[in-house]
Amino acid sequence: MLVKICGATSLGDIELLASAGADLVGLWHGVPGGRADLPPQELAALAEAAHRTQRLRPVLVTFLNDTEALRTALTATRVDWIQLHGYQTPGTVRALKRAGDRTVIKVVHVAHRGAQRAGACPELPLIPSYERAGTDLFLVDATAEDGRIGSTGHQVDGCAVLEVVERMSRPFLLAGGISADSRPDYRAVLEHPLFRGIDVDTAARDPDSGRLRAERVTALVRGWRAGAESSGAES
Repeated sequence: MLVKICGATSLGDIELLASAGADLVGLWHGVPGGRADLPPQELAALAEAAHRTQRLRPVLVTFLNDTEALRTALTATRVDWIQLHGYQTPGTVRALKRAGDRTVIKVVHVAHRGAQRAGACPELPLIPSYERAGTDLFLVDATAEDGRIGSTGHQVDGCAVLEVVERMSRPFLLAGGISADSRPDYRAVLEHPLFRGIDVDTAARDPDSGRLRAERVTALVRGWRAGAESSGAES
């Protein structure tokens, strides 16, 4: 099972995540106003640091839909995984796949548990088009009541996740308010054959400072992987 931690901003964060057992690190670029948005030079330095750990794979996380800018960033940083965390079209996915051998993660946004339209997913009818365009992985994430996307800290109802992923033939990651002890809430989701792992931001951080904390990342890794191992699932 993959564990992705999002929003690293320093070399210390990279070292912390590698030591704590994470597999993927999300590096923000092209996230206007985002607290972890990285300029190109810092993005390249952290991506290189992730490669040096020989454990962490860097993932470019972006709201950009300018395919030329995205190709330039990927080439300059030697990052071959990209997470489209906005409302980019299938055409953006297609252009990125044609431009090189890279893994594209497309986020699909689901209204969080308790929202007025809980479970609604605007990308649902586009999932087949995203797959035809070459999407390798989907990521199911929660939207906030005010429409905010990414790192909202809200949970998606497990039944809503299943309704969305039943439209998929590609693997998916789960995000949205995940904590070290929330695995039981998603037992049915974890049993789905396309489930590949989790993506976490808020629960990996100190609630006061907002900084990544090794003990919180370690607890996430152990809480989710231990359950997978005890059930006989692949870790």
